[in-house]
Amino acid sequence: MATYSVDDIRTVALVGHEVAGKTSLADAILFKAKANDRRGCVDDLTSISDFDDEEKKHKYSIDSSVLHFDNLGKRVYLIDTPGKPEFVGQALGALNAVDTAVIVVSATGGVQVNTRRMFTEAGKRGLARLIVINKLDAENAHFDDLLKVLRDTFGKACVLLNAPIGIGPSFTGIVNLITPPATLPAGCTINLAVERSLLLDSIVEIDEALMEKYLSEGDLSTDELLGALPKAIASGSVIPILCTAAKKDKDIGVAELLDVIVKFTPSPKTGPKRKGTKGGEEVVIEPNESGEFVGQVFKTISDKFVGALSYFRVLSGKLTPDHALVSLRTGRGGRTSGVLLPQGKTTKPVPDAKPGDIIAVAKVEDLHLGDTVAYSATAPKLPVPRFPTPMYGLAVEPKSRGDEQKISGSLQKIADEDPTFKITRDVQTKEMVITGMSQLHLDIVRARLRSRYDLEIITHEPKIPYRETITGTSDAEYQHKKQSGGRGQFGKVHLRVYPLKDLYIKSEHELLEKFANKGKFEKMRCAHYDPVHNFAFIDHIVGGSIPNQFIPAIEKGCKEVLEQGALAGFRMQDVAVEVHFGKAHDVDSSEAAFKTAARMCFKKAFREAHAVLLEPIVHMDVTVPSRYTGAILSDLNTKRARVEDQDSLAGDLTVIKAIAPLAEVTRYAAQLGSITQGQGSYTMEFSHYDIVPGNVQLQIVSKAKMTDEEEE
Repeated sequence: MATYSVDDIRTVALVGHEVAGKTSLADAILFKAKANDRRGCVDDLTSISDFDDEEKKHKYSIDSSVLHFDNLGKRVYLIDTPGKPEFVGQALGALNAVDTAVIVVSATGGVQVNTRRMFTEAGKRGLARLIVINKLDAENAHFDDLLKVLRDTFGKACVLLNAPIGIGPSFTGIVNLITPPATLPAGCTINLAVERSLLLDSIVEIDEALMEKYLSEGDLSTDELLGALPKAIASGSVIPILCTAAKKDKDIGVAELLDVIVKFTPSPKTGPKRKGTKGGEEVVIEPNESGEFVGQVFKTISDKFVGALSYFRVLSGKLTPDHALVSLRTGRGGRTSGVLLPQGKTTKPVPDAKPGDIIAVAKVEDLHLGDTVAYSATAPKLPVPRFPTPMYGLAVEPKSRGDEQKISGSLQKIADEDPTFKITRDVQTKEMVITGMSQLHLDIVRARLRSRYDLEIITHEPKIPYRETITGTSDAEYQHKKQSGGRGQFGKVHLRVYPLKDLYIKSEHELLEKFANKGKFEKMRCAHYDPVHNFAFIDHIVGGSIPNQFIPAIEKGCKEVLEQGALAGFRMQDVAVEVHFGKAHDVDSSEAAFKTAARMCFKKAFREAHAVLLEPIVHMDVTVPSRYTGAILSDLNTKRARVEDQDSLAGDLTVIKAIAPLAEVTRYAAQLGSITQGQGSYTMEFSHYDIVPGNVQLQIVSKAKMTDEEEE
């Protein structure tokens, strides 16, 4: 690779809401930096960043795209990310790989849901932040109002680094507030003295000597300001606001933005330090080229030509192609086929990579997003990033017979690339269920199945994943006796069931400590715990009423019921079963007989122990123009939702925080769009399971019984 040091590397992600112009800005920056001899353009399908077929078709980003360029002796890695909330996983993954987040805001659209989310997420990671007001040349562009909203929303650290000359079609250039002209050009409407004072106040906050000089002399030299600016940006004391219009025929402010990225954003050494665990202790991973090699995967793709590609940021040490990589998640790995430098859809081999470099490796099997990679299994391990839980589900089946296996493998490849897309198989319904962030998200998955793997699928709404549990205790017995000539079947069991929901048990050790102990079960022989179902099986047989060889069959019979359910066919959870008595026959008893007896007895005891259904509850943040607040609150009330908080946001917006049953809001996107004329947005994440109201439970159970009767 080029001869540059770790200090010369810059890593930047372009983030923000959709239609802010991030991809156009990325193409413009590459062109200004001479990384591309022809400026890419989304509209004519020549963008370096949006190269996927679906991205070209829809003309918006779906995946993050890794780009790079060299400028003024610096190596800059630029990650362009999607702005649609449906593809937020790609943007969050990119933030984990960079030191600086450039939050791009549309001068026409203003601060929107993903603007706020990306600003907050970048702050959580300790990243340096820049705000770019783009599209200032648009007809209905706003600047003064938007500047106020930005400061009201994100705080006083947001200060102008440059200001526009003219707004809308008359936007012709920018004014630098570090080195302003003696007289403001016509069309520049800012109060130069006030804005420059705010900028200087923020810069000097990080340096006491500089602050003293500023307070005593009233100004600072250009060199002093420029020297202090990188530290102020890295610390968050300054969040610069820059002005641009990234259009193919007229790029205004792009060169100045490029200059700020190269000169003032942090290097791996001055940016946020990553932390991992080694030997049970937390350690800081220093970005030293001579250190132990450590990297973290933030993106994976399945390429039809080169196979699996894993993108990661080198955090420490030096990566060369002759070393085998180890995943600290699995302890396994393999030798790479080379170290690859990505530029959109293309890659080229490079001899090595150092801390701060963002590279890709091919054909290293079983590398997942979030994996820590190293040369040694004893290297520091980074925490796996968290992503939103997808809640919009569809049951899928292949359109053509014989594609069942093919469709499962193809969907898994897409899931490996997208942290907010999941595949599950419902044990009760035998359905394959795909889950994403929205209908649009799953539409894109469906289109990729068609284009990449020549697969067509049929979709329909899946069942809500209810759960069954008990709120009381019960005792039941069941005798399985069958005689049909020859050897018969006989097994009798007595079971007690107990609720476990409020005991917060997570392991067999905690089960023995909090519940299954001699204090409660005086002659208990053993207890087993299943953490998936929060289920306990307790052997409390006294006097050999059931021979020891049949106890495992009884436990197996009970466990079979966990997935089948006893109330409405849903998975059981939070229950303990005690087997305390029974009878056996010397000839007719068998494992099969006791398994059947246990299964039937468990169902009987479960139903008699105040059995209830649990439903998934989701947390929702609904952001709407304030005039729609009343309508949204009324609508949420009809969905059994509970409003927990309500805040006013800058820009005459209201955010409503609520929890609601998933069954009531599975198709909320369309409903919200109808109420707010497309101006509302929301996020939805799984919160917890809660008891279904009695009248609703009756409907669900009745429907399940009707379905069972129809199937019989």
